[in-house]
Amino acid sequence: MRARDRALWALASLVCVLLLLAPALWNGFPLLQYDTGGYLARWYEGILVPSRAVVYGLILNAGTPLAFWPVLLLQSALTVWIVALTLRTHGLGQRPWLLLGVIAALSAVTTLPWLTAILLTDIFAGLGVLALYLLLLRGEALGGRERIALMLLVAVSAATHSATLAVLLALMLAAVVHFQFDRRRSRIAGIGRGLLALTLGIALVFAANYVVAKRLAWTPGGFALSFGRMLQDGIVAKYLDEHCPDAKLQLCAYKDQLPRDADVWFWGSPLFDRLGRFAGLGAEMETIAIKSVLAYPGLQAKTAAVATGKQLIDVRSGEGVVNEIWHSYAIIERYAPQLGPAMRAARQQSGEIGFAAINRLHYPLALIAMALLPLILLLAWRRMLPPDIGELAATVTLALLANAFVCGALSNPHDRYGARMVWLAGLAVALAIARIRGSARDIAFKP
Repeated sequence: MRARDRALWALASLVCVLLLLAPALWNGFPLLQYDTGGYLARWYEGILVPSRAVVYGLILNAGTPLAFWPVLLLQSALTVWIVALTLRTHGLGQRPWLLLGVIAALSAVTTLPWLTAILLTDIFAGLGVLALYLLLLRGEALGGRERIALMLLVAVSAATHSATLAVLLALMLAAVVHFQFDRRRSRIAGIGRGLLALTLGIALVFAANYVVAKRLAWTPGGFALSFGRMLQDGIVAKYLDEHCPDAKLQLCAYKDQLPRDADVWFWGSPLFDRLGRFAGLGAEMETIAIKSVLAYPGLQAKTAAVATGKQLIDVRSGEGVVNEIWHSYAIIERYAPQLGPAMRAARQQSGEIGFAAINRLHYPLALIAMALLPLILLLAWRRMLPPDIGELAATVTLALLANAFVCGALSNPHDRYGARMVWLAGLAVALAIARIRGSARDIAFKP
């Protein structure tokens, strides 16, 4: 590559990273969320808590000496790299200004920069999907070092959140099924690399948890979160009404006091606190969740389908980016007190960040991008778009559906869970438009 080309790529990449850091730079401090403190505290408290992956907590701790900015830089740089790699493997490489244009568009009309600029695992959900997609379906266009780097990214992404791992496993299952119809050697090699990467991710979870908690254990929280969704849908109340009194169930004595909101139950219920929270009620919530599935399969299927559908369209930006996240404030003040003044001086802590206006743009465009995915698939099937664009659109569609089921039916629908994945639909649409424009330009210049 000529020196001039290297300079152009360096400039474009730098501007891309700055665009993805823009919300935090404007804020004056990395953005925080309710869960940030829970991740940071893992190293110091030495215990495992539901849905707070130790792997991401260790990443946060590594960035603490420099006020977490290395974490945001890592998240932004990985995003630029994975988008550039996706463009290249789809015949759109060697064009630094196209990369800049795509990143600029995604930064303006999707939630992407609000994922890269926050101390939260959410950006790794989308990055993990793209990395696995490249390994499975674009492996022949990658170099050896790139494949290794992508495998490491898939492993880390899977280790940062159980929901992300579940989505990636769903994509792997789809790849195995697809292989029955397409037995190219490159495809089976991609499946092998993907399986190895996910196995490494699972090993990372156990290893990190052992380092912190001194025991081999998975990050807790799965059945408890499903209990929350069932509580909200009225299934828990139905189960307790039919099975109480029961000396084995503490909740029988309080069944008429249970809230019908999962978030209130887990994060704002004095009763839940009094009964020992997850440590005191974890086994009972798991029992009720499992037995409720066996007792009411039809009702469970119906409510799960409704929750999945709701999660699919719950994709608004900024959920939880507020100025009343006292737990995260307290954790930073306790374990990184030198960062307290900068944190308190940030715009977020002054209540200057709001998403009402942003979502008037982001939300309808996110729904439009998702609605365009079936059209891209149809155009690819009709050979009006290249097959590789159809494969990208199919992967994103499967990822969105799997994410909606995992986060909606098995947990509880939230805009945050949908927003962390929906920017992939915007990327797929952008690549389809770029390929259409490229084809039109080729036709225009054909002699």
